[in-house]
Amino acid sequence: MDSESTVTTCYRHPEVECHVRCTRCERYICPDCMREAAVGFQCPECVREGARSVRQSRTVVGGRVSAVPVVTYVLIAVNVLVYLAELVRPEIVDRFAMVGAGLLGPDGEHYLWVDPYPAGFTPEGLVDGEWYRLLTGAFLHLPPTEGTFGIAHIVMNMLALWNLGRLVEPMLGRVHYLALYLLSALGGSVLVLLIAPEDAVVGASGAIFGVGAAYYVMARRVGVDMRQVNRFMTGLLLWLVISAVVTSWEGHLGGLLAGGAVALVFAYVPRGSRRLLIQAGACVALAVVLTVAAVIKVSELTGGGIPQ
Repeated sequence: MDSESTVTTCYRHPEVECHVRCTRCERYICPDCMREAAVGFQCPECVREGARSVRQSRTVVGGRVSAVPVVTYVLIAVNVLVYLAELVRPEIVDRFAMVGAGLLGPDGEHYLWVDPYPAGFTPEGLVDGEWYRLLTGAFLHLPPTEGTFGIAHIVMNMLALWNLGRLVEPMLGRVHYLALYLLSALGGSVLVLLIAPEDAVVGASGAIFGVGAAYYVMARRVGVDMRQVNRFMTGLLLWLVISAVVTSWEGHLGGLLAGGAVALVFAYVPRGSRRLLIQAGACVALAVVLTVAAVIKVSELTGGGIPQ
């Protein structure tokens, strides 16, 4: 008597005959659907389900673990690309630098702010509603032929970001790190506005000082040997003092304070289901405080009016 054997086919590709079962759901799978597991093979759906059920590792502040400091690399790339754009279009610096209050004269030159300003002059900076300058200035650097440092300005900043970012980003996670970086940049710009609103300031230094403050806070949080960290902070604070002579110390100090405040919240909010919510709320609160301070200062500069 003849016997017929049952033909088994892949549940995802019914036209393909196969004889291997998924070790998790026991459905038949073809070679294209076989995913190697600890024992045997699994189907794509079971692999995805397993990935969802595995507990994700977290940093000490609750962020996603990231072995590769992608955000640091992206920030460096953005700064370098913007610098190349400056070389092609030098007017980008004047257009996007952090300026609180200035005047553009009929001759195209830049003048100190006065209110009311003479006929033929036009305001520039935050007093003209250019609020984006609070952040864009942190991605610009001095052209090669200008300023105290020239091209050394971006080289020094990117080296500092390269060294610090690769330490701090894995401690925080990508989202926490990016939030800290941007808030540090904002903090630096706002302090420049409050103390020296007529200065035109460029550079990532304020944000980098914030990352430096985070390095100190996180090192203490995880209990590393603080001798090397303290030497680093001594050098950073020494540069802050020296920068008072040659660069914008206001931007450096503002970034340091903002970054330190954010890092303290990230590091010391107790673990729990509401930790990320509290951290996010603290970041939003700081952004609001900085924005309100900027609005009040601009209102004072313009005699009570808030430019749109």
